[in-house]
Amino acid sequence: MTTNAQNDERPCILIVDDERINITILNALLKNDYRLMVATSGEQALKAAHTGQPDLILLDILMPGMDGHQVCRKLRSDPITHNIPIIFITAMGDAENETMGFALGAVDYISKPFNNAVVKARVGVHLRLKRQNDLLENLASVDALTGVPNRRAFDQARIEEWRRCQREGMPISLIMLDIDQFKQYNDNYGHGAGDECLSRIAKALQGCIHRPGDILARYGGEEFSAILPGTHKEGALQLAERLHEAVSELAIPHEHSLVSSQVTISVGVASTDRTGEVTSQQLTEAADRMLYQSKESGRNTTHIIEL
Repeated sequence: MTTNAQNDERPCILIVDDERINITILNALLKNDYRLMVATSGEQALKAAHTGQPDLILLDILMPGMDGHQVCRKLRSDPITHNIPIIFITAMGDAENETMGFALGAVDYISKPFNNAVVKARVGVHLRLKRQNDLLENLASVDALTGVPNRRAFDQARIEEWRRCQREGMPISLIMLDIDQFKQYNDNYGHGAGDECLSRIAKALQGCIHRPGDILARYGGEEFSAILPGTHKEGALQLAERLHEAVSELAIPHEHSLVSSQVTISVGVASTDRTGEVTSQQLTEAADRMLYQSKESGRNTTHIIEL
């Protein structure tokens, strides 16, 4: 498997073919416009797609061992790679094989021997479509008011990170937090001020999230949530304290709060290293129970549980 420089911002294409002559032809045809990765077997292709996250895969059907159809099935069943568009490259031009490929999730076919103009045109079209889909996906996953991921993005990330922690035997923690007495804030300062308050708090909370796998999202209304893969309860509790401090440092006045003269948050934390026995839903419900306890015990505090 080979790649070009990592700081190259051109779209990345993974070429999967066991015949070197085909790789040579495609490389010469595409190298000036795209970053290229190469795999010569199905096993290499799965590893390269998972770690390299290419923008497009050109996948040969007839390969020894794991063929292209099997590779396509595995790529589509993996949440990390299921959105990467796949173009089959094949000498088999019959309708039955094409129908099977489309049913497996391929977006197009390129026939051998290669027609240079056709290869360039189809690659270009599907990369443009991928870019447009990515933009739409990002827009659909971002909360318009605060700019942080929304509930939809949170639910998807929770499933993916839970599966990853299961595979790798890692702990995972989840934080649920709520802005204390936010209704009173809106009622007395107005919804415009409330929106500004939410945006400032979201930015402050997001500033506490530093690890690549950690995700903070607006869960709904004045509630936020964070997924912390690979984090034990001690690390989650430390982050919860940083979140309290970040909101406190904003010093947003809240004269109508029964908790403090400025805006505060209540936090619930749930952690587990038993992802084989506990479900992601159980972890979420546990964090929500801890948040409720924090509210019941006077707010502006954190409660934590380990499952």
